[in-house]
Amino acid sequence: MAMPWEEVLRDAAAVREAAAAAVDAALLAGVLMRTQGQPNASDVVNYAPFTLLPSAVPSALFEQAYAVQQDFNLLVDAISQNKEFLERTLASTIKADDFTAQLFRIHMQVLEEGLAQSVFLGINRSDYMFDCGVDGTPALKQIEINTIAASFGGLTSRTAAVHGRVLKVLGKYKEASRLLPNNPSEGLALGIAKAWELYGSQSAVVMFLVEEVQRNIFDQRCVENELWNRNIRVIRKRFRDVFETGSLDDARRLYVDGQEVAVVYYREGYVPQNYDQQNWEARLLLERSRAVKCPDIATQLAGTKKVQQELSRPGTLERLLPGRAETVARIRATFAGLYSLDVGEEGDQIAAMAIADPDRFVLKPQREGGGNNLYGEELRQVLEKIRDSPERTSYILMDKIKPQPAMNYLLRAHSPLEVSECISELGIFGVYVRQGKEMVMNTAAGHLLRTKAIEHADGGVAAGVAVLDTPYLV
Repeated sequence: MAMPWEEVLRDAAAVREAAAAAVDAALLAGVLMRTQGQPNASDVVNYAPFTLLPSAVPSALFEQAYAVQQDFNLLVDAISQNKEFLERTLASTIKADDFTAQLFRIHMQVLEEGLAQSVFLGINRSDYMFDCGVDGTPALKQIEINTIAASFGGLTSRTAAVHGRVLKVLGKYKEASRLLPNNPSEGLALGIAKAWELYGSQSAVVMFLVEEVQRNIFDQRCVENELWNRNIRVIRKRFRDVFETGSLDDARRLYVDGQEVAVVYYREGYVPQNYDQQNWEARLLLERSRAVKCPDIATQLAGTKKVQQELSRPGTLERLLPGRAETVARIRATFAGLYSLDVGEEGDQIAAMAIADPDRFVLKPQREGGGNNLYGEELRQVLEKIRDSPERTSYILMDKIKPQPAMNYLLRAHSPLEVSECISELGIFGVYVRQGKEMVMNTAAGHLLRTKAIEHADGGVAAGVAVLDTPYLV
């Protein structure tokens, strides 16, 4: 894949000038994060890390990723409504993984009581890499689908303008004009606004459920801003606020701090560290309520790695999406090889195969948020330790995707300006709203390109490894 800016990378003076302009453009555009030293105050902020130059992305694969997003929205929604599929698929995982088990217990409790919620909002992000495979032809392969707290829709809405400025500084006006507009902030907000409207109370608020440490607040504020612009009131609360001031009335309407909540938008709650006993109680209260949860707990479970692996089994997609052969074919075309480590002969063979050739695979636990996957020697050591234990069922195995690296500069505050060999990951945001059985919105809401140096196997922007990028279609 030809790099469109090879001559720029060789011109040190041009790179320095462009980098200085890029940083100022990012600050001006609001591509911001709070600092590690003061993660809960906006007195001191800095630019979120990003690439100096937009990265080349094959246009056919970019279009394929957009074209399949509505299919993935339908699939996630179908899984979330299929109690038997979730129960069967996660049976081994909940024995070995306490976090998934606790989520599943709440899911079952809510179903037994009867769902109060009638409007459902899904905001997900399907992440891909471009696998160069055996013959070097790039193919779109899904890494995972994030069904809770899918981030950077806000900041990426402001990144293309920064890269447009950089290209102009470098005299590349024609190339700058080819960068695609991208505004997930608006797309995500339109979904939240539709769910708020269907909830049916003008005085009710949207509640962003946020973490104790909020370095990435500006990413959330971008979406929040879009809602305020539509005269929808937004409050920001933590689990502990819900525990202390949350209640349900007889109709199971949710009140937090005296305000009726129409939509709960989770930007928290996706890893075990987010929960203590009080937080689990707060989560149960939210799930039992009439409020539209984004996501409800069934949709969070639909995004687990075990479900991802089960979807790759022959016949599974057909059962979940009956009569939709073309949808199934589009989804299946994006799957990499996925393997179960369940107890039994099949799992034994898979574990042995991975131990014998660890560089072919990635070992993935049931976790979100980046930085959790295992590779190479570390993968081999962990699998050897747990190969005869039921603990192995809390992981899945996936073929390692091999993208073509490219050279770029990764701009980070207080870091030297140096060229890196990089790989990129493309995420497509999906938004859907369902009322009862009727799908009232189903759309692809924009994209996110993240790039990292090849020495960093795993981790996203919030984990401090990847940086924001803009696709340059080739």
